[in-house]
Amino acid sequence: MGALFQNTPEVFGTVHLLILAGILLAVFGLFFVLRYRSERQLRTMIGVLGILMILAEIWKQWFVRVYVYPGIVSFWFFPWQLCSMAMYVSAALLIAKGKAEEAILVFLASFNIVAALGALIFPYDMMRPQIWLFCHSFLYHGVMLIESMAAILILAKRKRPSFIPALSMYAGMAVVAEIVNVISHQFAAKIQDEANMFNITLSYPSTQPVFHQIAVSIGIVPEIFIYLGFVALLSYGIYRLVYLVIRREK
Repeated sequence: MGALFQNTPEVFGTVHLLILAGILLAVFGLFFVLRYRSERQLRTMIGVLGILMILAEIWKQWFVRVYVYPGIVSFWFFPWQLCSMAMYVSAALLIAKGKAEEAILVFLASFNIVAALGALIFPYDMMRPQIWLFCHSFLYHGVMLIESMAAILILAKRKRPSFIPALSMYAGMAVVAEIVNVISHQFAAKIQDEANMFNITLSYPSTQPVFHQIAVSIGIVPEIFIYLGFVALLSYGIYRLVYLVIRREK
């Protein structure tokens, strides 16, 4: 279970690019398989995938505790990153109704795509030497894109919902993420073991390209708001693009 790569794959290396291409082709192929499924079938699929992702996350937490940080209290893998939201909202779709359901679908069709593609294209923290953890990371983000695709197919059958409820969800999630970051700062023995949920920790400048320089130049707190706004703006762009494609197809 704790098997390691002899040579850990590198970002933008052959292994990474082949996996990325394979995931995108698989998602694209599934689009044609699922595009004529009913809303009920698609909602159920998203919900079941969400539950499976939660079970996989439970396994990951055990794996990390045993093989990555044995005997260490680390908050680094606390399950409240933006990518983590997919499993919670997807599982919730099984019982969500009305505006809550629409908010989840829009979130999956926008913020979820930004999070998944960002992680798959720049998988710096996913290139782990542990083979099983490496596989889990890429499969998880591949499933995220499948859920996003299913959400888009559902939305294509409906009147266009507002982006605001999904944006409000994102804002609330970010507040919780910062609370987790602050609490972890009080209990982690080393700064490396602190949480950095949503990449908005107050403990040090952002590790994200470009945003690190912004944090160094103008301060951590202003950079955090700029970063959150950038993700929201990018997600809104995806939302508009999705409906542009839907309108043309119709």
